[in-house]
Amino acid sequence: MVLLTAIFSVLFGLAFGSFLNVCISRLPAHNSVISPGSHCPSCGRRIYTRDNIPLLSWALLGGRCRFCDWRIPVRYPLVELATALLFLLSFLAFGLTLKGGGMALLCFLLLGLAVTDAEALLLPDAFTLPGIALGIIYSGMTGGWRAALWSFFHALLAALLVLLIRGAYWLVRRREGMGLGDAKLLAMIAAWLGPGQALLVFFLGAVGGAVFGLLLITIQYYKEHLSRGPGYLKKNYLFLRNDTDSETHPLPFGSFLCAAALCVIFWGPQILKWYLHFFR
Repeated sequence: MVLLTAIFSVLFGLAFGSFLNVCISRLPAHNSVISPGSHCPSCGRRIYTRDNIPLLSWALLGGRCRFCDWRIPVRYPLVELATALLFLLSFLAFGLTLKGGGMALLCFLLLGLAVTDAEALLLPDAFTLPGIALGIIYSGMTGGWRAALWSFFHALLAALLVLLIRGAYWLVRRREGMGLGDAKLLAMIAAWLGPGQALLVFFLGAVGGAVFGLLLITIQYYKEHLSRGPGYLKKNYLFLRNDTDSETHPLPFGSFLCAAALCVIFWGPQILKWYLHFFR
């Protein structure tokens, strides 16, 4: 029975992952995810049913369109595989229960938002706003109407936290830092997971984003200045800045929040316990 349920969770995950790819591709352009049906983005030809089987069709076609030989991005099978694994992990962690199904749905939303933000620097309302509503409904189903009311309140507080940080950043730097999509995303996470775990997600996402940003700055610096010769690099190694280009490159902070939320769903207590032991 357990094996059969695990197999079905993987199959459901693959099917949902295939639909998630449609959402990731169409929602940033404000296109319908229902009509038209599956078609090649390059030649526009309708995709045969046999060419739309998750993972298998991509492998059999060699990652290319049957008609125009357009290279299908590897993102498609990776999203399908990741969704299947997250659904399986939800079943293994929480069983065939309301919580297991709820966490699988939350994983679906988080994965879609993470990939969309990484590709387009957008967190579509079509993911976040229904996600907030579903989080409140889930809280009501698991804890009653009071839990639903608290879920709504926690979502408001989480959004307010991001808006306050966003406003403070604008006052200091006179430019936008975090976007409104980040506020809606953290509100969604708080509606599902509560304030404590939402704060942990925010902390882990901020740390992950900061480390990734510093790595990018360092790599960019060395790529710029190594071309000028080792002598120049030796004299200027303390100044990690780009002398020729002051343009800033925004990071998809939502992707880091989503990755942190996925970790907290399955390992939140363990992460918090590991972190707190440094202060004993």
